[in-house]
Amino acid sequence: MSVDGPSYFLASLRRRMPAPIRLRELIRTIRTARTQAEEREMIQKECAAIRSSFREEDNTYRCRNVAKLLYMHMLGYPAHFGQLECLKLIASQKFTDKRIGYLGAMLLLDERQDVHLLMTNCIKNDLNHSTQYVQGLALCTLGCMGSSEMCRDLAGEVEKLLKTSNSYLRKKAALCAVHVIRKVPELMEMFLPATKNLLSEKNHGVLHTSVVLLTEMCERSPDMLAHFRKLVPQLVRILKNLIMSGYSPEHDVSGISDPFLQVRILRLLRILGKSDDDSSEAMNDILAQVATNTETSKNVGNAILYETVLTIMDIKSESGLRVLAINILGRFLLNNDKNIRYVALTSLLKTVQTDHNAVQRHRSTIVDCLKDLDVSIKRRAMELSFALVNGNNVRGMMKELLYFLDSCDPEFKADCASGVFLAAEKYAPSKRWHIDTVMRVLTTAGSYVRDDSVPNLIQLITNSVEMHAYTVQRLYKALLDDISQQPLVQVASWCIGEYGDLLLSGQCEEEEPIQVTEDEVLDVLEGLLASNLSTPVTRGYSLTAIMKLSTRFSSVNRIKKVVSVYGSSIDVELQQRAVEYNALFKKYDHMRPALLERMPIMEKTATNGPSEIVQTNGEAEPSAVEAKHPPPVAQPANQANDLLDLLGGNDVVPVIQTSMPTKPASAGGELLDLLGDLSLSGPAPAPSVPSSQPPFLLDGLSSQPLFNDIAPAGIPPMIAYNKNGLKIDFTFERANPNPNVAVITIHATNSTESEMTEFVFQAAVPKTFQLQLLSPSSNVVPALNQGSVTQVIRVLNPQKQQLRMRIKLTYTHKGSPVQDLSEVNNFPPQSWQ
Repeated sequence: MSVDGPSYFLASLRRRMPAPIRLRELIRTIRTARTQAEEREMIQKECAAIRSSFREEDNTYRCRNVAKLLYMHMLGYPAHFGQLECLKLIASQKFTDKRIGYLGAMLLLDERQDVHLLMTNCIKNDLNHSTQYVQGLALCTLGCMGSSEMCRDLAGEVEKLLKTSNSYLRKKAALCAVHVIRKVPELMEMFLPATKNLLSEKNHGVLHTSVVLLTEMCERSPDMLAHFRKLVPQLVRILKNLIMSGYSPEHDVSGISDPFLQVRILRLLRILGKSDDDSSEAMNDILAQVATNTETSKNVGNAILYETVLTIMDIKSESGLRVLAINILGRFLLNNDKNIRYVALTSLLKTVQTDHNAVQRHRSTIVDCLKDLDVSIKRRAMELSFALVNGNNVRGMMKELLYFLDSCDPEFKADCASGVFLAAEKYAPSKRWHIDTVMRVLTTAGSYVRDDSVPNLIQLITNSVEMHAYTVQRLYKALLDDISQQPLVQVASWCIGEYGDLLLSGQCEEEEPIQVTEDEVLDVLEGLLASNLSTPVTRGYSLTAIMKLSTRFSSVNRIKKVVSVYGSSIDVELQQRAVEYNALFKKYDHMRPALLERMPIMEKTATNGPSEIVQTNGEAEPSAVEAKHPPPVAQPANQANDLLDLLGGNDVVPVIQTSMPTKPASAGGELLDLLGDLSLSGPAPAPSVPSSQPPFLLDGLSSQPLFNDIAPAGIPPMIAYNKNGLKIDFTFERANPNPNVAVITIHATNSTESEMTEFVFQAAVPKTFQLQLLSPSSNVVPALNQGSVTQVIRVLNPQKQQLRMRIKLTYTHKGSPVQDLSEVNNFPPQSWQ
C-alpha cells in the first residue's frame, strides 16, 4: 500500500456511506412522530448526522444539510452550529448554494453575533454581481439583518442600485435603503437624489417601495418632511390614476386596483398634510373621491376607507370632509365584521373631542354596540358613550348606561360606575336626579364603585338641603330591601344618623312619605351591626348613626345599651368607638348635643374626590362622630357659616371652638384631654379622615400642658360687647415663647335680674390670623353681676396686622333664645403690634 493509503481509505469509505436524506423526507419522517419525545429523538439523530457531515467538510451535501437545519430551527430546535456553514454557502459560486446560505444567514445570524461581520465582503461582491438575482439576495439579506457597521460600509452600493434602470433591483434597493436609514439616520441625505426619481416609475413594486422609503425619511427628519411636501401633487396624481384606472389583472384585488399602494400613499399624505394648510388643501379633493368611490362590500375597500378616514382626521381638512369621514365610521358600526366595528369605535373615540356634533349623529348606533357579545367592542362602546354625554342628552344616555350597568359583566362594572358618577356630577339637570342616579349605581354595583364614591355622595346629600327628607326616606327603603351593597349601606347609615328626625316626621314632598317609628329605625341599624354582611367600616357607620340619633330620638336609654354592648367588641376599632361614646354619655353628657349636631353645608374644593371644608366655630374634632365622612373637617354649630359670611367667606381661617362644661375647668383642660392635643401656637390642623376607617372622637388623648408661660403684656383691657345687659370684656396677655401669640381672656357678665343660660361664645378672624377658642368656665352667666364666665382665646398674628374679629353670642334669657352678631375692630395697638 502507498503512503496515501489512509486518505484513499477515507475517501472510499465516504463514497460507500449513504447520502443524507432529503428535506422532504425529513419533514415526512418528523410528521410521523406520535409524541414530542419521539420527535425530539428524530431531530437529535438527524442533527448528529448533520454535525458529522459538517466536520468532514462534505461540500456535496452542505446545501441540503443547511436546509434541513433551517427547518429544525423553524420548529424551535437549536441550529446555531450551522452559522459558519451558511457563510461557506454564501461564498459559493452556485446560485442554489447562495440562496440557502443567505436564507440561513437571515434566520440564524443577527448583529449581536460577530460572525455576521464576516459576510460584509461577500455581500459587497454580490451587490456588484452580474446576475440580478444574486444582487437581489444580497440586498434582501442586508435589508433584513445588516448591522450599523455593515450599513455604513455598503450604503454606497445600495445607492448605486437605487439609480439603476432595473425595476427588480430598484424595489429591493429601496427597501434596503429603509433599513440603512433606520440603522444609520445620518446617511439619509445620501439617498435623497435617487429618491426624487422613484415616483416617476411605472412599476407598482418600485412605487410601493419608494413610498415606504419616503415615509421613513419624513418620519425621521423634519427637514425631509418639509422638502418632500412639494411631492404632494405628484402623489395625488398617482392615487387618482389608481382610482380612475380600469381593470388591471396584474394589480386587481377584489375589484380594486392595487389597494396596498393606495394605503401606503394615503399614509404618506397623512404625514405630509399634518399641520400644513397648503398640502392639506391640495389633497382634499382626492380624499373626497377615495371616500365616495371606494367599494365597501369587501374588506379591501374598508381598509382603504379606514386609511382615508385617518388621513382626513390628521390633516387640516375641510369640515364637510371630516363629517364625511365620521359618517364612514358610522357605516363601519353597522358592519357584520367585529374587527371593523372595533376599529370604528376606536377611531370615533379619538375624534369625539374635535368633532363632537358629527359623532353625536351616530349615538344610537354606538349605544347599540353596548349589547354586542364581544367584550372588546362593549368596552370601546362604553368609553365612547361616556364621551358623548352632555347636558342635552344626559337623561337618555344615563338611562342606557344604567341599563348596561345592570346587565354587564363584573369586569365592566367598576369603570361604568365611575363613568356614571363623573357624568352625573358634571351634567346633572337637578340635584334630585343626581342623587337618584348615584343611588341607583350604588344599588346595582355598590361593591364595584371607587373608594371616594361614599364621601362624594354624602357631600352631595349634605349640600342638597331641600332633598334631605326625600333622600333619607329613599335610603331607608333601600336598606329594607338589600344590605349587601356596603357603600349604599354606609351612605344610608350616615343619612339616617344625620336626618333621622326628618324620617320620623314624614315631611317628604317629593314622594309619598312613609310612617316609621324610632324603634323600627333603631332595629334596622342594630341589624346592620349584627349582620355578617357588614364590614368593619359599615359597622362603624352604623354605631355612629345610632349615637347621633341619641340627640334626635327620645329612646336614649336603648341607645346607651347598644353602645355599651359594643364596648367589649372583639373588633378593636368598634370597641374604641363604643368606649368613646360611652364616655360622652357618662362624663361629658353636657357636650353631647353640641358634638352630635347636624353637619353644615360642605364647601367643595376638589373636582373628583373628598372635598375640603372650611371649618368655622366648631368643636376641635366634631367630625370624629361622623364615621368616614367625606370632609376632613366638620363643625357642629348650627348656622356655622354665619361667621364666615361676616368676614367674606373665603377670607376666614379655621376656628376651633370648644363647648361648655357645667363646672369650672382649669383653663379648659378637661376638654383638651377629651378632644386631643391641640396646637396652641397655630391653627388646629384639620383632621384627615382615612379612606378605610372612620375617625374616633377620643383619638390622640393628650395630657400636655394647656398654656406655655404667659407674661403680662401691659395691654389695656377693652369692652368688646355691651348690649341687653350682657357685657363682654377682653383682657390681654402675651405668650413668652412666641411673641406673635396674643392671649385674650373674655369676661362675660350679666347685669339683668335673670341669669343667662346655655351661653355660647364664638369667634372668627381673617385668613392672615390663626385663632384657637378654648372652653369656657361655665355656660351660665349669673344675674346682677354676681359672677362671670371666662374663656380664653389664643390668636397667632405673624404679620403683625391690625386685629379684627367677628363674634357670635348665643344664650337663653327668661326662657327665650337670643342670638347676636357683632364686630370688634377697636383692639388696642399693643395687642397686635
